[in-house]
Amino acid sequence: MKTSLPTFRCRAAAWLLAAFACAAPLHAAEQRKPNFLFIYTDDQRWDAMGVVQREQGERARFPWFKSPSMDRLAAGGVRFRNAFVTLSLCSPSRAAFLTGRYNHLNGVINNSTAFPTNSVTHATMLRAAGYRTAYIGKWHMGSQRGQRPGFDYSASFIAHGRYNDCPVEINGVSTPTKGWIDDVSTDFAIEWMKQNRDRPFSLVVGFKSPHSPRGGPNLPERLRSLYADETSRPVPNLGARAIFHGPPPEGANQLHPLAANSVHLDYLRHVTGADENLGRLLDTLDELGLADDTVVVYSSDNGYYLGEHGLGDKRSIYEESIRIPLLVRYPRLFGKGKVVDEMVLNIDLAPTFLDLAGVFVPREMQGVSWKALAAGQKPANWRQSFLAEYFYENGGGDTPTLIGVCTPNAKLVKYPDHPEWTEVFDLAVDPYELKNLAADPAATAKLSAELDVQLKAVNYAEPPGADKPRPPSDKAKR
Repeated sequence: MKTSLPTFRCRAAAWLLAAFACAAPLHAAEQRKPNFLFIYTDDQRWDAMGVVQREQGERARFPWFKSPSMDRLAAGGVRFRNAFVTLSLCSPSRAAFLTGRYNHLNGVINNSTAFPTNSVTHATMLRAAGYRTAYIGKWHMGSQRGQRPGFDYSASFIAHGRYNDCPVEINGVSTPTKGWIDDVSTDFAIEWMKQNRDRPFSLVVGFKSPHSPRGGPNLPERLRSLYADETSRPVPNLGARAIFHGPPPEGANQLHPLAANSVHLDYLRHVTGADENLGRLLDTLDELGLADDTVVVYSSDNGYYLGEHGLGDKRSIYEESIRIPLLVRYPRLFGKGKVVDEMVLNIDLAPTFLDLAGVFVPREMQGVSWKALAAGQKPANWRQSFLAEYFYENGGGDTPTLIGVCTPNAKLVKYPDHPEWTEVFDLAVDPYELKNLAADPAATAKLSAELDVQLKAVNYAEPPGADKPRPPSDKAKR
């Protein structure tokens, strides 16, 4: 039965009290509870990692790209090769990471909504269990101001901020800073870890990179000429068109501007900046003697199109948009240099952190802990499909409202207002999603049934406040 937000939050108050009551003091003889360090970028594709480019070999789009810190994390821990978001957009995905809930239920369905301050998150639950909690860097959630809800400490900027000399709100108080914002955020994070090294902590660090505007003065001097002599490789779906765009006008350039090599170089320069700062955070854990006791997770809020399907940005659910990087390290439990191919989601982060900390996981959290997967065990009932969603956002491009079901080898996408746009892909033979099989009943029947199962399982309903596309005449006036 669907649980409303108010009901969920009333129940949550009792859970928080229970978590607090169950949080016993740590004794010297007891093994310390793990720390948590969650680092995520903004708009980083799943394949924008050196370790993935090497693995792809001849199919690699950026074979020259290097990310030594990400590779270090992968070598020292676990790389999830099939990690996805349930709604590919900045603020909604960030809310899903925090709450462990789908966006049609957690209150954030677009980039203009503030995060509900009474939400139950991994931070609120860990805080009640005795953890020190902090949020540093990019928060987004519209232009939400003030101390980040659920965290003891925050040093965060408003909306997208800016790359250079960005004002940072420290516990809600605007403070000037100097320098490149991802370097500055890392400085705040390092100092906070040093000050909180003696008790369990949970720290979230949000980098602005590689979100636009990119390149030139938006990069520190050290990165501006990096990869200057390199060229990205084309991929088969660069000339394809998203089904909701239709064919291009006669004589128009078939390629999206984000397919340009110069764009790719600046994009990856920003990712390199994030990689450098990831390395600084990992070095700090080593210096503080906390590396073995800290669960480190590196990811992104969504993927990103670089011209595939004639697209830039994200929002729709072709692979380049919904697939994200996910690296995890926890030496005490997870081992080294492992890869996991089971599908994991952004909504799995919150229940996983609580599981690892021994804290009660509210049943309204819809994600599933991947603790066992990372430790080398495969639960017999691990997910074989998941629901993806998107809600049209006025002012956010022309991606229509959609729902889709994804399995390890196939995908069905439905556009509720346009049944003629239905898409079905066999990912095993068509990884670039070029051949739409929607007209083939044999290809669609099982996926359609699974979509219905998933819609019911996650209590799907189009949420209040979802925008509707303006009629063409209204768009023309604007």
